[in-house]
Amino acid sequence: MRVLVVEDYGPIRGAVVTALRDEGWNVELAADGTDAFTRIQGETPYDLVVLDLMIPGMDGLTVLRSMRDKGIDSHVLILTARDAIESRVQALDLGADDYLTKPFAMEELVARSRALLRRHYAKKSPVIQVGPLSVRTSDHRVTLHDQPIELTAREYTLLEYMMFRAGDLVRRDELHTDLYGDADGTASSNVVDVYVGYLRKKLEADGTPRLLHTRRGEGYILEFREGGDSGAQSLGAQNAEAQNSGAKGQELA
Repeated sequence: MRVLVVEDYGPIRGAVVTALRDEGWNVELAADGTDAFTRIQGETPYDLVVLDLMIPGMDGLTVLRSMRDKGIDSHVLILTARDAIESRVQALDLGADDYLTKPFAMEELVARSRALLRRHYAKKSPVIQVGPLSVRTSDHRVTLHDQPIELTAREYTLLEYMMFRAGDLVRRDELHTDLYGDADGTASSNVVDVYVGYLRKKLEADGTPRLLHTRRGEGYILEFREGGDSGAQSLGAQNAEAQNSGAKGQELA
């Protein structure tokens, strides 16, 4: 998930960024409204903007108003030290999705952020189910056929993202940008291929029909297909092709 934190006070900004990154999300930061709005207008939209109202440059309400005027529909969680009902009402009327008044508990901020991200992908429940696969976003618990599966942090982040978009084609470059940003190099990096391969091994370890499908040259789809996936290649063939894709910069199949 791609998140922008807009907060000028260093200790709060650092704590918020750390808490959200601990969720496995790709978190960027801005210390003033002008920088924030420039980033928000970029080519790749944010899933969530955590926005302080009292920031230098463009204030938070101006950033919010400008976003909605331009039709940018990223979810916005307002952070404010203002206790007046009027300021909260104004933010909500301008298009904010939720707000927290300082001081706040970091656990609540993370929980509200998770709720907004679920809403962004039209998933109201904290438990997302695709066939025999279940993900509980509140505590990152993953089960397959009701049996727990142990995933690394990056494997879980990839799976959660695909679960949010279950049934949709997700492009490889989308995965790289939304999950890893620039931390692992350019979009030609095979980091996505590698983690797709790791995740597939764990999801198919007990003979479960394929859930994570490849559309060659386009991207990946997570879905449960009754009767399995007769067109799927063997895992050994996938791994061999994955090695080739790492060398040649091609798609994993």
